[in-house]
Amino acid sequence: MQGKRVELIPQPGGFQLLNAGEYGKWTDGTWSAMTPNGHGANLSHHEVTEHEDGTITVTPSILVSNRDGPLWHGYLTQGVWREC
Repeated sequence: MQGKRVELIPQPGGFQLLNAGEYGKWTDGTWSAMTPNGHGANLSHHEVTEHEDGTITVTPSILVSNRDGPLWHGYLTQGVWREC
């Protein structure tokens, strides 16, 4: 899935909601993303590389899980989402 970089703007009383596949950087420099299946991903413990075209590559892989197990596991490479 081709992702989309968006500008993240703090909202009064909460956070801006992202659509599936979107990602962005907050004013404090931290990155957030919404996986292709709609789960929020905090990327603060990942290395994020910004490319000249505005896309990003995230390492290591992105794993969103809860106590029942993985909800999404995969990669975001030059703005393209790929599930493991």
